[in-house]
Amino acid sequence: MRSYDFSPLFRHSVGFDRMQRLLDSTLDQSQTSANSYPPYNIEAVGEDAYRISMAVAGFSEADLEIVAKDNALSVKGEIKASDDTAYLHHGIAGRTFERRFDLADYVKVSDAHLENGLLHIDLVREVPEAHKPQKIEIKRGATPSLAEKAKKLIGGDTKAAA
Repeated sequence: MRSYDFSPLFRHSVGFDRMQRLLDSTLDQSQTSANSYPPYNIEAVGEDAYRISMAVAGFSEADLEIVAKDNALSVKGEIKASDDTAYLHHGIAGRTFERRFDLADYVKVSDAHLENGLLHIDLVREVPEAHKPQKIEIKRGATPSLAEKAKKLIGGDTKAAA
């Protein structure tokens, strides 16, 4: 397996230290053919909306489990086999699977539904107001000291607190 060193990129960015782990895990998953079931599509439905569609023919809602935790989405499927069926030919795969997706920050699962053998999982990116870009006003005049700014924010004497 090939490993890449992204440390030169970290000099110019902050908070992307998990990027190397994500890329390494993606390379590991793409090299194994066992991870190709079930097939899926990822669509951009809107500017901040996405849909994952998975081909899960033969699975019912009871056979599927969707878990979203932190920045990860896991979809598991397991058909409960009935031992009383006598097959003359058994060609339909009903194998157990687990598919994992890494989600970007603030991406949440909004809905999931099963239709015509396709499992649709709708995702929405909801960035909190506190994390959206803010325009900073530039003022004229002398720059107040940090102690004066803290005093205004706290509303009291900062020396007494120290």
